[in-house]
Parts: sequence; structure tokens; C-alpha cells
Amino acid sequence: MSDTPKINKWVVALSVILPTLMEIVDTTIVNVSLPHIQGDLSISLDESTWILTSYMVSNAIIIPITGWLATTFGRKRYLLFSIASFTVASFACGYAPSFLILVILRFIQGIAGGGLQPVSQAILLEAFPKEQRGMAMAVFGMGVVVGPILGPVLGGWITDNWGWRWIFYINVPIGILSLVLTNVFVFDPDYMKKIKKTAIDYKGLAFLAISVGALQILLDNAQRKDWFESRFITILAVIVAVGFILFLFHETREKHPVVNLRIFKDRSFSIGNIIMFFGFFGFFGTIVMLPIYLQTLMGYTAFLAGLVLGPGALTTLIVMPIAGKLLERGFDPRKLLFLSLITNAFAVNIMAHFNLSADFWSVIEPRAIQGIAISLFFVPLAAVTFANIENEDMGNASGIFNFIRNVGGSFGTAIVTTILTRREQFHQSRLIENLIPTNESFHHIQNLLSNVISSGALKLGLIYKELLRQSAMLAFNDAFYFCSILFIALLPTVFLIKRPKSPRMTKPAA
Repeated sequence: MSDTPKINKWVVALSVILPTLMEIVDTTIVNVSLPHIQGDLSISLDESTWILTSYMVSNAIIIPITGWLATTFGRKRYLLFSIASFTVASFACGYAPSFLILVILRFIQGIAGGGLQPVSQAILLEAFPKEQRGMAMAVFGMGVVVGPILGPVLGGWITDNWGWRWIFYINVPIGILSLVLTNVFVFDPDYMKKIKKTAIDYKGLAFLAISVGALQILLDNAQRKDWFESRFITILAVIVAVGFILFLFHETREKHPVVNLRIFKDRSFSIGNIIMFFGFFGFFGTIVMLPIYLQTLMGYTAFLAGLVLGPGALTTLIVMPIAGKLLERGFDPRKLLFLSLITNAFAVNIMAHFNLSADFWSVIEPRAIQGIAISLFFVPLAAVTFANIENEDMGNASGIFNFIRNVGGSFGTAIVTTILTRREQFHQSRLIENLIPTNESFHHIQNLLSNVISSGALKLGLIYKELLRQSAMLAFNDAFYFCSILFIALLPTVFLIKRPKSPRMTKPAA
């Protein structure tokens, strides 16, 4: 007989989604506040980025080992500890008197928050019977997808009205509520109480921490340091490669590994993670580019640029429960996933045709379409990826899945910003070839400017400024087009996933 109390699944969902959303929002809420933090703490731009990097590094290290941590210390105990630590660290970040202390506190905050996503996902998947896991993932996906979009909007508003320290203080009441709900409504399943504690895999932990930490630092700094032209980036790349090789070699031979890689023997799980990596690569790439395009070329404020992302979040919230219901009724998740990739490619292709005269609604439309695509991506992908995973392996599988998602987003951010920089330089060198007296267009614009400006140097300055804007616009078009092609390239992988058994063939849980 089970000793675990029967709690309504929707109450459990609310209890674990709240801390998850708090942590995900915190990954992006700081971005728009960096200029304010720079001025207040008197630091440079390069120094300020460590406020983001320190959080992402510690977060990335913890996520893949959360299954092991939850098994070792108890899932509820570990979740409560993570929420409490995250809340205290958030409060301390708000009071940080110096840059160094803020970076250290952000590192601690990342360690505490890293466990919230995968542990919450594992609890959700177990709270819902197998035939309703699509709806469980719809609920979880709302936080995962909407969080990064909500962060910059909320961060911009709080910073403008209350100051940057309040982007950390705002976590305190949410954290306290999450602690209460988790303590009252979340319990460890019976099988976890019977698992024997094993020796700590110190070597696996060390290899993972070094390689993942180096990878995150590499991705966060690669573009600013011109990738492998920098000795620092090259050294990091070597550390990552060697660290991961040693980690894989050790973990596949360890009897009680910190990350159980044997789970990749399941074909659907393996392919699902590949699709997740490249899918979030493209998704985060577009999420990063759109605000930059609006603020640097179209003159939008940070808040207005964030509002453009809003309709995408709204369509995601509307469509995700629908996707979950379709899966409950036996709809093939692979078809939804295929439709998602096509829709995403279509929406991003529209973005690839943006220009310097695009109006507000022209930008919102593809974002709204992409919101639908993301809904049809996350829910069915999670359903097919976890279809054959037993509850005992859910914590480990969820940690890996969330780690792959985060790394995919980090790679997407690093690669698209590199594409933007390189393609802008390319288009600038091509367009500048036309600034010669024999070019009719150049001659015509000079004559037009002569009617209002007498200084030849000023005229050339204005023309060159416009050339830079056009070069940047063409670079954005190229980068959006790259992401669109990426979604198309993923289509064949959908057919490699095994179709999970229809929920209607599965006897509902009592």
C-alpha cells in the first residue's frame, strides 16, 4: 500500500511550476538591467557580462546532475533546499554592495536554481498518468517558453520604475509562496524511499563541472573575443573537449554514475534530445535577434522591444493546452512536431524579409505565428522523448533533457550573434564599393542632401551612417534565414522517432 498522500495533480502542477517560472525568468530578467548595474557599481561592459555568465555557468553544471542529487538527498528535500537557497540568494543579490560580491551571489543563485527545472518536470510527469503526460508537458512548457520572453519585459519595467535591485527582491515573496506550496503538496514517491544510497561519483562530478563550466564561459565570451582568434577561447575549447571525453569514458564504466548515460539507448529519447538542441538553438537565436534589431535599427526602447515578444507568449499560452489535449486523444505527436517545424520555418522566414521600414504590426505577426509553432514543438517533443522512460529514471532523464535545451539555447545565442557580426562586415564591404562618384544613386543622394546641407563631410557622414544601417539590416536577414533553414533541416529527424503507444490503448491510472 502506498504511503504517499493523494494530491490533486493540478495542485502539484501549480506548486512546481511557480518556482520553475521564477528561475527561468531570472535567466533573462537581468539582461536589460545591465546598463543600470554598470553605472551603479562603476564597472565596464565586459565586467557586467559576468553577472550573466556566473549564473549560467553554475546553472549549467547543476542541471544534468539533479536526478542524482534528488535520489541521493530526497526529491522533496532537495527541491525545498533549492527554492530556499534561490530565494535567500536573490535577496542577497539585491543588497550586493560591490561587483565581485554580486557575481559570487549570482553563482550561488545559479547553483540553487539549476535543480528547479528538471526536478519540477520529473514531479509533473509522475503526477499525471502516462496518457495525460502531454497535458503535463503543456503546463511545464508554458513556464519554459514564456519565462525567457517575460523576463526582459518585466526586468525593463521594474528597473525603470523601482531600480535594478528590485529584479532580485521580487523573487522573495514568490520563493516563500513556493516553499509553502511545495512543503504541503509535494511528496516523494514510494520507490524513491526504497532506493539505496550509493557512493558519490567524485570523478564524474569533477569532469562534468569543469567541461560544462568551460563550455558556458566559452559560449558567453566567444563572439566578443573573436572565437578561436583568442587564446583564451582556444584554451577553453581544449578543456571542454578533453573534459567531455573523460566524462563520457568514466560515466559509461561507472557502476553508479552521477549522470546515467545508458538512457540514450532509447532511440526516441536520443533523437528527441537532438531535436530539442537544434530546435532551441533556432528559437533562442530568433528571440535574441528580434530585440536587438528593434532597438539598434528601429529605435525601440527596451520595454517596447519586449512588448513585441508578448503576442508570441500569448499564442503559446493559448495553443499549448490544445496541443496537450490532442495528445491525450491519441493524436500522433510526430505529426504535431512536423507541423511545428514547418510553421517555425515559415514565421522566421517572414522575419528574414524585415526591412528598415517595418511597422509594429509587421513585426508582431511572425512572432505570434512562432508562438503557435513553439507550442506545437515543446509539448509533443517532450511526449515522445519521455514516452518509454520509467518513473525511476525520470529524474535523470529530465536533467539531461533540460541540460540539452539550455545548451542548445546558449549555442544559438553565440552562433547567431557571430553571424550578425560577420555578415554585417561582409555587406558593409560590398555596399561601400558603391560610394564612388560614377555611381548614379550615390550622386543622386548627394544632390538631394546638398539642398539642406552645405558641408561635404557631413553629407558623407550621413550617407555612411545609412550604409551601416543597411548593412546591419541585411545581416539580420541572413541570420533569420539561417534559423529558418535550420528548422527545415530538422524535418527528417521527426521520422526517426518511434511513435509512442496511443493513450487510448493504455489503461488509465486508478
